[in-house]
Amino acid sequence: MTSSSFDHLPYRPCVGAMLVNCAGLVFVGQRLDSSSEAWQMPQGGVDPGEDPDTAIFRELSEEIGIAEHHASLIRRSDGLFDYDLPDHLMGRMWGGRYRGQRQRWYLLRFLGQDADVNIATSHPEFRAWQWVEPQQLVDLIVPFKRQLYRDVVAEFLPYL
Repeated sequence: MTSSSFDHLPYRPCVGAMLVNCAGLVFVGQRLDSSSEAWQMPQGGVDPGEDPDTAIFRELSEEIGIAEHHASLIRRSDGLFDYDLPDHLMGRMWGGRYRGQRQRWYLLRFLGQDADVNIATSHPEFRAWQWVEPQQLVDLIVPFKRQLYRDVVAEFLPYL
């Protein structure tokens, strides 16, 4: 099946976090469920009835163990960012209910110490993590999310 076979499906509502430390570097994690060397910023679904502003702090806690007091909001994205899954993942991710994700992105300042990051959460998603230059993000992500990362970096770069 091709992605056009899934065009009728909705996008999964999500949030994403560009978490920036005091040196201006961005947090990225390497996913546990991928054999590739791809890295990504924290992101995740918005639960039914949940506000995206609440979801972003829940996701930071669930994915990287960051408490809400260790991150402060700098900026929300002006709009939403979409991406479609590639053909080989269509119908396999999220029970086949979505064609991709529609994300609200948040630029957040990390107020903690590196020791406050804990990727060994109760439901771990990352096997490793690091701080990187914002300009490196696009090269680190899986190809089907690169345009989305270009757009997020372009929107937030003036506020770093």
